[in-house]
This record gives sequence, structure tokens and C-alpha cells, in this order.
Amino acid sequence: MIVKIVFLFLIAMGVMAMFGKLRVPGMKPLSNRKCRDCGRYRIGKGPCPCGGEKRG
Repeated sequence: MIVKIVFLFLIAMGVMAMFGKLRVPGMKPLSNRKCRDCGRYRIGKGPCPCGGEKRG
């Protein structure tokens, strides 16, 4: 019984990993959402809080 539960858990984790690898068409990679000056992630359309890169 325990082996069956572990086996089903591993299958579920494998399916979740496959869905995590999918890419949505049209989305930018996460590396493009960082400020080139300070390296922080930018949220929204405004400039970076460090005052470096402007984003429009």
C-alpha cells in the first residue's frame, strides 16, 4: 500500500515538472525583466527605483 502511494506521488511530481517546463508564447524571459544597472527585478512600467534604466 505504501509503495503504491509513493509511486503515485512520484508520477504526480513528474507531471507537475512537465507542466513547469512549458513556455507560454509571447512572454519575455525573466532575465529581460531585470534592471541592467542594479540587477533588481522590475515590476510595472515605471523606471527602476535605482534611477538607472527607464522602462516604457
